[in-house]
Amino acid sequence: MLAFAPTVIADDTEVAADGFRPYLALYIGGMGAKEMNFHFDVFARMGYEEAATAIRDAYLDGRKDDAAAAVPTAMVEDIALIGPVEKIRNDLAAWRASRATTLLVNGDLATLRTMAELVLG
Repeated sequence: MLAFAPTVIADDTEVAADGFRPYLALYIGGMGAKEMNFHFDVFARMGYEEAATAIRDAYLDGRKDDAAAAVPTAMVEDIALIGPVEKIRNDLAAWRASRATTLLVNGDLATLRTMAELVLG
């Protein structure tokens, strides 16, 4: 099973998460109708229903910055590999324990090299 894990290696986890917050706000709040949004449903099933509702409501009210600000760091961490190298090394344990058999990461050449070392090393 293939799992996509957006990847940002950075000294500051919050700064790395900030890059994903608008993306998640768009998907949770702006994709689909209020009554039928697959992305909202996924995050609700992951335990983020309260946050997803706040994100969706802010996004649909036209407050996209508020929607992005409502995305918890933990939500980003559940779908992405972000932060310092040692944190990412530790976070990979959860991915290894998951049903995923292939992890698709993205990033610049330095990020891909680091991830290859972390995953294969």
